[in-house]
Amino acid sequence: MVNSGNILVIDDEVQIRRLLAITLSASGYKISEASTGKEGLALAATGQAVLIILDLGLPDADGLDILKKLREWYQKPIIILSVRNSEEDIIKALDNGANDYLTKPFRTGELLARIRVSIRQSQGIADKPVLEFGPLTIDIANHIVRKHNEMIKLTSTEFSLLALLAKNEGRVLTHQYILKEVWGMGYIEQPQYLRVFIAQLRKKIEDTPTSPKLINTESGIGYRFSYE
Repeated sequence: MVNSGNILVIDDEVQIRRLLAITLSASGYKISEASTGKEGLALAATGQAVLIILDLGLPDADGLDILKKLREWYQKPIIILSVRNSEEDIIKALDNGANDYLTKPFRTGELLARIRVSIRQSQGIADKPVLEFGPLTIDIANHIVRKHNEMIKLTSTEFSLLALLAKNEGRVLTHQYILKEVWGMGYIEQPQYLRVFIAQLRKKIEDTPTSPKLINTESGIGYRFSYE
């Protein structure tokens, strides 16, 4: 499939911008470049970018502040690409609206895969009444899950958790975000609930629960539902 659309890269490193320009152009994307946060905000405001790749270490502003400003109006995917690799930095970025987070140095193949998933997810997967991931089918409207056409019995909480993860396919959801969305604000400091229910879900939907392919752990951060 030929890719299309403009990707805005906001990064002050010339070498990174050059690498991304070559990689993304070869994959069919158009590229816009900005070396500062101010320039990036101005280019984003043109509305042409289907996705933004944002560095956190910008010369004129902290990338996290730029992310917050973008999320006041920009609804399309934003992927963080940064040398910062602490759990705190990653969680802050994800909780402030980043769709994904990759650390430098990075593998171009992985970045391209994350871009494809983020764009696909932004094009309406959350609004589809039935989600299909190979043999797994999730009927959002009727709360029915099937695998190889056989119904899988889930509790209401298990279904809510699975639906949240699946509707955000490819996106890392932090522990606190999932707890807030499924259990409510009173449970955001109760990660044991999440671990138990993730384990239960894996037993029901994964071919090999101890080596999951659908519900992936992002150590110390959260979970990512993915199907490629």
